[in-house]
Parts: sequence; structure tokens; C-alpha cells
Amino acid sequence: MASVDQTQLFEFLCRMGDNTLVLGHRVSEWCGHAPVLEEDIALANTALDLIGQTQMWLGYAGDVEGKGRTADDLAMLRDVWDFRNVLLVEQPNGDFGQTMMRQFLFDAWHLAMLKALTASSNEQIAAIAAKSVKEVQYHVERSGDTVIGLGDGTSESHKRMQDALNLLWPYVGEMFVADAVDDAMAQAGIAPDLASLRAEFDAHVGGVLAEATLTIPDGKFTHKGGKSGFQHSEHLGHLLTQMQWLQRAYPGATW
Repeated sequence: MASVDQTQLFEFLCRMGDNTLVLGHRVSEWCGHAPVLEEDIALANTALDLIGQTQMWLGYAGDVEGKGRTADDLAMLRDVWDFRNVLLVEQPNGDFGQTMMRQFLFDAWHLAMLKALTASSNEQIAAIAAKSVKEVQYHVERSGDTVIGLGDGTSESHKRMQDALNLLWPYVGEMFVADAVDDAMAQAGIAPDLASLRAEFDAHVGGVLAEATLTIPDGKFTHKGGKSGFQHSEHLGHLLTQMQWLQRAYPGATW
């Protein structure tokens, strides 16, 4: 494995962990509110999977940083500008269709990313990816099936899914835009070239959306900056207010 700057490795690990943390919290907001019991349970399980993955990514990030911070510290004690998630995952749940479209678009990227990471030159990253990819394979199958069912369902469900796609598609491009950290990870064999994931993503997503009778909007990626710590939407600030309230109200509290 080529040598890599530990600060850049820490940054990469935070990106992976923040994606799953923020989306996991978003999905957990459906607990007790989903349209049917089966969906309530399925969404809660998806959220638990994502938070479990967060524990591994941010736990390793804390080890790499070497400042004694734990996964809990990184999740609960950073402020909004220190988060490195892509903007897609922090978008509000909206209705059930919007939640599932957001989930599917992220799942399709996440699966491609994790599959590539199983071959990482970093053994710990490869091990985390190998464990996570099994869960995400299920996530993407379920979210894809739901997108198809709703998109090719009633006129109302079709309209809602098309509206959700129109709203969320502009956030997709950020997941494939590399910066210096991504380039360093690729050069060290730790992570794939992000652009190399696009063909698999497009083929997967395009097939599902076609079966769902949904049309990919015209236009290219227009939102950027989340993973670099800039231009996070106000949505993340509101989310962190909820997620971090207990730890900030009672610092260092234990059970």
C-alpha cells in the first residue's frame, strides 16, 4: 500500500461515516410514522444498519486521528461545518416516496463504492466494506423495488415519485466529483476513482427508473460542497440539533 497522509485518510473515513450517520438518522425519523407496519420495521432496520456502519467508519477515523476521540465523539460533538457527508443524504424525508427515492439513489452509489472498497489496499477499510456490502445489497434491492412499485403504480404515486426524482437528481453528481482527498485515496489504492463508479451507477439506476416509468431530469449536477465542509444546507443544522441534543445538554453523560 502506498503511503498516504493520515489527515487525508481521516477525512475520507469521516466522509464515509458521515454519509451513513446522517442518512441513518434521517431514516430513523420514520420510526412510528411509516405508512404501514412492515415499512416502519424495514426503515428502522435500515437505519440501524447505517448507524452500525457509522460506528465502524468513525471508530476507525478516531484511531487514525490519534487524538483520543471515539466514534461517539465524532458523531455527537462536531458542529455542522465539520461534517463531510454528501448533500443528498441530509435532504428532508418529505413524503414516503421522496424518502425512498433518496434512499435508492444513495444505495446505488453506496453499493458500487463498497464493492470497490472490498479490494482496498487498507485491510481495515476492506473489512468494513465487506461487512457493510451485504447489508447495502439488501438496501438497494428493497429501495429499488419500492421505486418501481410506486413509479409504475397509480397516477398519484407516479407523480410523487417523478417529483421526488426531479427534486433529488441534482444532488447525484456530487457523489462522483473528486477532490484532493479522493485523488489521494485512489492513488494509494485505498478507494476507487469516483468517476469510475458512474457507469455502474447509471446502468443500475437507469434500469430501475425505466421499469418505474420515471424520466431522469435534464440538466447536470448543480449542488456541491457538502463533503468539503462548505455549503451544507440548513437541513443538516436542524438534524444535528435533534441528533446531538442529549449529549450537548448533558456533556459526558453515561448510562
